[in-house]
Amino acid sequence: MFMMKIKIWLFMIAALTFSLAGNAQFTENFSDGNYSANPVWTASSGDWIVNAALQLQSNNTVANSSFYISTANTLATTAQWEFYVDLRFATSGTNYVDVFLTSSLSDVSAMATSGYFVRIGNTADEIALYRKDAGIAAGVKLIDGADGIVSSSASNQLKIKVSRNAASQWTLYRDITGTGSTYFTEGSIADATFSNSSFFGILVKQSVAGFFQKHFFDDIEVKAFIPDITAPVVKTVTAVTANTLDVLFDEPLDINSIQPVTNYTAGNILGTPATAVLDAANTSLLHLAFSSNFISGVNYQLTINNVKDLAGNAVANATAGFVYFAPYTARQYDVVIDEIMADPAPPVSLPNNEWIELRNTSAAAINLLGFRIGDAQGQSGPLPGFILLPDSFVIVCAAGSSAAMSAFGRVVAVTAFPSLDNTAGQLYLKSPQGNMIYSVSYKDSWYQNELKKAGGWSLEMIDTKNPCGGFGNWKASSDARGGSPGKKNAVDAVNPDKGLPGLQRAYPTDSLHITLVFDEPLDSGKAAAAGSYSISDGVGVAAGALVLAPAFDRVSLQLNTALARNKIYKITVSGVVDCVGNTIGNKNTARVGLSEAAAVNDIVINEILFNPPPSGADYVEIYNRGKTITDLKQTYIASRNSSGAVSGIAQLSAENYLLFPQDFMVVTEKEAAVKAGYIFQNPEAFIEIPVMPSFNDDKGTVVILNGQGQPVDELSYSDKWHFKLIDNKEGIALERIDYNAATQLPDNWHSAATSSGYGTPGYKNSQYRVTDGLQGEVKLSPEIVSPDNDGQDDFATIDYNFAVPGYTANITIFNASGRPVRYLRRNALCGTRGSFSWDGLGEKSQPLATGVYVVFMEVFNLTGNRKQFKNTIVVARR
Repeated sequence: MFMMKIKIWLFMIAALTFSLAGNAQFTENFSDGNYSANPVWTASSGDWIVNAALQLQSNNTVANSSFYISTANTLATTAQWEFYVDLRFATSGTNYVDVFLTSSLSDVSAMATSGYFVRIGNTADEIALYRKDAGIAAGVKLIDGADGIVSSSASNQLKIKVSRNAASQWTLYRDITGTGSTYFTEGSIADATFSNSSFFGILVKQSVAGFFQKHFFDDIEVKAFIPDITAPVVKTVTAVTANTLDVLFDEPLDINSIQPVTNYTAGNILGTPATAVLDAANTSLLHLAFSSNFISGVNYQLTINNVKDLAGNAVANATAGFVYFAPYTARQYDVVIDEIMADPAPPVSLPNNEWIELRNTSAAAINLLGFRIGDAQGQSGPLPGFILLPDSFVIVCAAGSSAAMSAFGRVVAVTAFPSLDNTAGQLYLKSPQGNMIYSVSYKDSWYQNELKKAGGWSLEMIDTKNPCGGFGNWKASSDARGGSPGKKNAVDAVNPDKGLPGLQRAYPTDSLHITLVFDEPLDSGKAAAAGSYSISDGVGVAAGALVLAPAFDRVSLQLNTALARNKIYKITVSGVVDCVGNTIGNKNTARVGLSEAAAVNDIVINEILFNPPPSGADYVEIYNRGKTITDLKQTYIASRNSSGAVSGIAQLSAENYLLFPQDFMVVTEKEAAVKAGYIFQNPEAFIEIPVMPSFNDDKGTVVILNGQGQPVDELSYSDKWHFKLIDNKEGIALERIDYNAATQLPDNWHSAATSSGYGTPGYKNSQYRVTDGLQGEVKLSPEIVSPDNDGQDDFATIDYNFAVPGYTANITIFNASGRPVRYLRRNALCGTRGSFSWDGLGEKSQPLATGVYVVFMEVFNLTGNRKQFKNTIVVARR
């Protein structure tokens, strides 16, 4: 029973102690959006608000006024105070802030108030610690801070910390970054005048309107002071130059203790440094300079003694090794981006952070100091000093991701780390001298895995000795975690580049400059030789050649002779090599010429797939039937909405891209899907756009526009135009029969042949026919029709040629018994020249029996002229 009473008594004391401690300390970050609860603050109505950024902000708009806010706080001894403040003005003798750490009264502005406060501002623009005695207006300055700290007229962001130990030793710290990561000591002093407190408060003094509503406070914390009894620890020692070291500690250092050079000794006859200086921005960082230079590649050991932290704890015989590497100027491909985590969500096992990995492919150690990561939107801040050893790796990410990623390997954090696009993007690495070291333009197709490209898996380079391999040298990581940051890639393998570089196309930027586009990056030195490029028709060898960064797959040529209009030239390339030394082969020529805006019917719609299979994609094939070169940058594809207005306009190319006379081009948003589903003869005759206009499976409209927004061709299609015996029209393209016949004529369209795979993207249509300029009035071809959609004589063409327009035609198909089996046309208006087609089917789209049939065509006009034509044709089956 006695022991039970003892336990109850001890429990009550512990509970009381906990309760008192809870009432004595508090934290406030205003995340609840108010200052009326948790904790409760006292303030004059309207003087304060919690703004949208969830910060306490002044709201008083009275000139030459003072106002305050306070909350209960009884912690006064063995205590620590910390808070964030931003004053968006230069302080003065009438514009400053007093933050009362302890106060006897809620009204911290009252003459009777006693306690301690930090003054931010006043005439010296300083941060200082004061004592306030009851009945005396002026405070007693205890710690005089450095002048000019809060003199910015734009913003003074600060984190301020004050500690009071058990012996009433006060220490004032300030961090001008506002983060609390780099504190400087303003000074220390002993003062035990007041040992009690009732309130914590903020007092603002302001003059004119220019200072109104410009005081911001946040992250206030009052807690018990826990004395620091641990000596500082050396985190890293880095050889920055041939005779200087950066020594990083885990906490701020006492500036006086770091200055004696006898506190430091380096082995291998280096001895003590000549100088020891504390970093101006980071008081945890120490700079040592030696009289003798380090020897490159040699391991040194640094010993440190008597260096103290701000609490006076001293280092004793701390040792750390370092190695200096002589400066090496990185060349192209010495460092590569060999892993990309562009889409980390949903995570597999790695943190939900974007990052890249760098690998040193050279034989030299490379200091990454000053390197930058970039993309199409801009580039990062400079990388910090980091020695990347040969065949080693480092993870590069944003500062906010570095802690999580450090569990997987060495990490370098960089400001303004690029936001990595999930589906496609370009990344590059630049040296401090601005030289392009590596560039990669990745796509989500590089994952080569539909599941993994949905997120959570990294893209990994297979062979870093093949840095320009593109699609063929990248794939999704096979590491079960979703990636292999900080170590050799999970897909690492020998995958040499055996392909020769090829010239894809060319275009002029003006009459004296041509840009060549290659299918892979080139050796920028050899590709810059102007003699490697020759242009036909008297233009001759280029006057100059410039390889374009960051991808180095484009070369800009300057010409000696200007290009003439309405002329097509041929460019021939010789001697250029790719980034691993393969020399250009037979794919070394391209056409080029000055382009003109497409006129009406110059560019025509030649083929359309509007009902693709589930794994496929819509495509539209266009054909240049004109005599001039058209630039696809000045050409657009669109549809029409339900009200008939042009909609879904998409530019065919974001850069200059030439379409020559009698050339085809396939437009789609999924080039790989179209190529996988159909036979294609020209892989270069495809252009991929981000989003295709909407084309319905049953009917719709395709519009081609020029750069002025003028329609140059338009097709309102229908799935009823397909061959009638086709039950499932999915995946079957409609092909134009004759380039020169009217686009909107249904008889000028037919289903792509079975033998062609139901589509001919990028080359002549399987159902192509052309009027051969007949001399008679009516001609029927072929003589035998086999309507099985195999691409061979699937339909018959009835071509007519009349001396005058205005005839109306009736066309009827009779069988050998003289019975009509198809009323092909009734009252069809004819021009002077044109054609009709017959698909070999009966009136109800039924197959007809094999045999001889008669095509009877009767034409008449309003003057009473009438003519009749009979032609025989055979329907056969294969």
